[in-house]
Amino acid sequence: MSNTKEQIKDFLVKCDELKNCKFIMATTKIKDLLKAIVNCPELYGLFDTVTQNFDYVSAKKSCLLTVDDGIYRRHMLVLPQTIGARLAFIFCLFVEFDKDSLNFNDFLRTYFPEDGSYFASYHAFCDTVVGSLQEMLVQVYKDVLEAPDEQPQTEVAPNPDRAALLSALDLMISEEQQFVFQSAVPDEDKEGGIRILGQLFKALKSGDVELIDALICGYNYFILFHKCVSDGIEKLIGTIDEYEKTL
Repeated sequence: MSNTKEQIKDFLVKCDELKNCKFIMATTKIKDLLKAIVNCPELYGLFDTVTQNFDYVSAKKSCLLTVDDGIYRRHMLVLPQTIGARLAFIFCLFVEFDKDSLNFNDFLRTYFPEDGSYFASYHAFCDTVVGSLQEMLVQVYKDVLEAPDEQPQTEVAPNPDRAALLSALDLMISEEQQFVFQSAVPDEDKEGGIRILGQLFKALKSGDVELIDALICGYNYFILFHKCVSDGIEKLIGTIDEYEKTL
């Protein structure tokens, strides 16, 4: 039960990673989701069951619609109503993206045109498709996810120095995000920089040193590429180094 719970939680985290990544990384993250299904017996069994008698070809005809009002022709995605059919459709759709038998960028442009940008289209896709997948799995595995852990975690005494540094880093990262927001960086790229900083603070809170270092490298590339180096970045990196020593 505990192992299954962790695998399902990990899958939900991967869904969040798909929702939060740049759209150019989406097919890689979708591949990660499919691998997670294969590696989790419970999820593999679920998707094997829902796809067993599922007619994906017919489902595409009823889910991928074209509406023509005589003036404009537009396309839309309408997901199946039942949980089993919806899970099966999304899984088959992801398999098509992974095999590139259905080009992901073309799909976004066709069924999620939004304001014409891939950025907006991708977020609309994530809200509709990935968000729905998460909601259904939380519903299906409600009892598993809410079950108490078999082995309670040992409480760790709080480290006052670490807490003080984390509080300072919270303020510094917020100021750095404000700097990026007010910079001349294109709006679509601003979102990426601000999101990296947000994920960096989450990694600091969780104490994930490898992820902290990876995000710092990513942000370093961001500021060098856009030539938007703030006055506070050196102090921020120095404080992160101090914080890592307390972990």
